[in-house]
Amino acid sequence: MIAQFVLRRLLGLLAVLAAISVMTFVLARVVPKDPARLIAGPRANQQAVEALRERLGLSGTLAEQYVRYVSGLLRGDLGLSFSTKRPVLQDIQTFLPATAELTIAALLISLLIGLPIGIASAAWKDSLLDYAGRFLSTLGLSLPPFWVALVGQLVGYYLLSLLPVGGRLSQGVSPPPTVTGFYVLDSALAGQWATMINALWHLVLPAFVLSFGVIAVFVRITRASMLDVLHHDYIRVARAKGLTERAVVLRHAVRNALIPVLTILGLQVGLLMSGSFLIESILQWPGLGLYAANALLAADYNATMGVTLVLATIYTVANALVDLAYGLVDPRLRTA
Repeated sequence: MIAQFVLRRLLGLLAVLAAISVMTFVLARVVPKDPARLIAGPRANQQAVEALRERLGLSGTLAEQYVRYVSGLLRGDLGLSFSTKRPVLQDIQTFLPATAELTIAALLISLLIGLPIGIASAAWKDSLLDYAGRFLSTLGLSLPPFWVALVGQLVGYYLLSLLPVGGRLSQGVSPPPTVTGFYVLDSALAGQWATMINALWHLVLPAFVLSFGVIAVFVRITRASMLDVLHHDYIRVARAKGLTERAVVLRHAVRNALIPVLTILGLQVGLLMSGSFLIESILQWPGLGLYAANALLAADYNATMGVTLVLATIYTVANALVDLAYGLVDPRLRTA
């Protein structure tokens, strides 16, 4: 059964990536900017532009260009970035660890803050704590991320001078030896504690800004799920046995209430990865989002399609892992 499930997921992943590659390819080609003309410069003659277009694989019909792109993709070749003049795969390998580190930090912050607040809001319904949690969730869903980033930059950097803005390390601090590409983890593995603290300090502002809206989602979903679970018969039986309210909530209610949270967990990973585009651009975090934003402005087709395919793969894999995790939380799903 597990093998069949994994096989179905792999086939679905291939179908999703194929559809996204087609849509991204077509949308990139209808952009009015001509990358060959941009690269060649305004003084280049038409012959030079046509020669460059041929070398970049931009000549021929859309179908011919797509066939060349897919054939290269099957060989692991995402093409050459027009803006950086490097292979797109090499650029993604360079910038992806920064975005992954930011996304994981934001997700951990969202879970560590959102889940306890949601559980407490449901356990003490209509209390002051509940009202505070609901206000926080409304605030997080209402405020646009770019505004939160600008306010965080204004308060944390310009007014209080507490948090750095831009980069993953301060000037003069050398990156740790590369193992995972995550500066915090690599610094810890190398025993460079000063570098680890510096990397954490640079991570605080973008991670909290990126997690702000996701915290609100986890608070709302957890609260609603907990309120539903707390009215089930087995909760009444547990209370009738004389168990403390803490034991009832933590041992019996929380585990079943986490299933809807797991459902949206994979979606939030994709939301955080895509949301990092805007946050990285505002806070100058040198990750995949900033790289993709610059590629879009430069009409860099290959870089845009490469980033889109990578994010789509991460999003689909995250949702598949969430489906597998259902069985660990709910024995009924594991039996089925």
